[in-house]
Amino acid sequence: MDEKPVQRRLAAILAADVVAYGRLMEGDEVRTLAALKSRRRDVLNPLVSRHGGRLFKVTGDGVLIEFASAVNAVQCAVDLQQSFAAANADLADDRRIVLRIGVHVGDVMVEGSDLYGDGVNIAARLESLAEPGGVLISEDVQRQVRNKLAFGFADLGPQALKSIADPVRAYSVVRGTVSGPKLPTPALPDKPSIAILPFINISGDPEQEYFSDGITEDIITELARFHSLFVIARNSSFQYRGRNVDVRRVGRELGVRYIVEGSIRRSENHVRVTAQLLEADTGAHLWADRYDRVLDDIFAIQDELVQAIVSAIPRMVSEAQVDRNRRRSPESLAAYDFVLRGEWHQWHSSSTGNPEALAMFERALGIDPECARAHASIAYQYAYDPFHSTVGATEKLQRALRHVERALELDDSDSTTQELAAFVYLLLQQYDLAESHSILAVRANPNDRYATGMRGLVAGCLGDPQAGIEWLLKARRLDPRALEAGREPLMTVYYLARQYREAIEEFRQWRNPPPHILLDTSAFYAQLGLRDDVHRLIERFELERPETFNIIDYTRFHLRCYKRQEDRDHWLDGYRKAGLAV
Repeated sequence: MDEKPVQRRLAAILAADVVAYGRLMEGDEVRTLAALKSRRRDVLNPLVSRHGGRLFKVTGDGVLIEFASAVNAVQCAVDLQQSFAAANADLADDRRIVLRIGVHVGDVMVEGSDLYGDGVNIAARLESLAEPGGVLISEDVQRQVRNKLAFGFADLGPQALKSIADPVRAYSVVRGTVSGPKLPTPALPDKPSIAILPFINISGDPEQEYFSDGITEDIITELARFHSLFVIARNSSFQYRGRNVDVRRVGRELGVRYIVEGSIRRSENHVRVTAQLLEADTGAHLWADRYDRVLDDIFAIQDELVQAIVSAIPRMVSEAQVDRNRRRSPESLAAYDFVLRGEWHQWHSSSTGNPEALAMFERALGIDPECARAHASIAYQYAYDPFHSTVGATEKLQRALRHVERALELDDSDSTTQELAAFVYLLLQQYDLAESHSILAVRANPNDRYATGMRGLVAGCLGDPQAGIEWLLKARRLDPRALEAGREPLMTVYYLARQYREAIEEFRQWRNPPPHILLDTSAFYAQLGLRDDVHRLIERFELERPETFNIIDYTRFHLRCYKRQEDRDHWLDGYRKAGLAV
């Protein structure tokens, strides 16, 4: 039996969608839904009927309408925008319902009361590119209406539309009252702000949408654990699902500095995920990566992919923010900007300490005395400074304690605050507190490579070096590009586990180790009986050591880290075999 031929017809399609629908729903779901129903009943439906249109699909915050005439479709679009503008006039900015509208005329496929095909898809894609309160039409529509309506049309040139093979020339309807009121642009938060757009399913199988949505939702959830970021909620991000969006406009509408977007392709038992980080106001690429996995356990793979993506983004955002801050005068920086600058100096420090980082954190407190992260970072600087300069070590630890206690008072849910607290308590020989805070740090954010690394260091120093190695290697997997930050603790736990060659291999890859690392590494070589390497390291140490560095004071301070006497004796044995008088 012959199949029934596909029914087709020519139609003008109007696609309309509510701007910032997710943000409106977050503000008040009940009132937003009631307002939408009222607008459809009192404004949209009468206008569609008056212009001979047929509403054939409603999709939450959007509608698709069919017209037999392109002229009627465009006139209805303009009337809709004017009517919505009038209805918004007495409303607060954050309660206004504003539309984007796209119009295209083309061939459509008919299935019952529904319509499909490029005629519909192009209208929807044009709608996603329209300005809030604006009407965007295709060249085919413009040709049919340009001499029949009292509007002007601004030529926007060819537009690349998602899932449409050839570019479509677009025109914006120009009329003084068409643009109507726009939702206010949210102010940018003090700390880096980011939106994760729904990852695109490019598998060709609509059934795989759940997988791409699941990845996106998990990334949003896990990134929100980082107190260093302001992450836009799911409802607001997902309003852009299926749209060919301009990241600069998304940045303005959501009030964010950075955008993450990506795609997912599944085929048989394989999945490929791509992700990229963009600067919203310029569209510049800051980072991109691709992940290929075999789907032997879909949920485990989903967790693995999310963890890989989430662990890379915060560092890239921080680096981008620091680069941005360097172009601004210090007077214009907020407290959090100085914290980011300080953290940059922390991880790009000279071998003789880090006064630049401390100065940045102090300036942050000058602006905001209750900035928990600044207090925690200052505590770390004072606690770690005796590894560079042994003068006044006891006083430095007391200062570290005061700042870390204040940081915990202000925000004990931040993984960074908990992680740095663990380090301070370790050096204060309050080992139980060090362990509990390192556990709380990982619990607060298991994707934070620094929290995970601190958990490893504490585990090793408290007598379980094998567990410490596992945690520290996990931290490295979380952020493979941040190798230098994790070398010292990994070398420490390798030594405690008597894995001297592994510790030496870490040292060999360190580009510019500080002087105290040369002393520690001499103990590694000494345990293996490699006297020439020991002598070479000691000579290098004597050339690079600061005037304020005393070997005996350093070794005494260093040994505070270890709970077990046998671990302290192990270090003393290594130092003595290296020929150090300790």
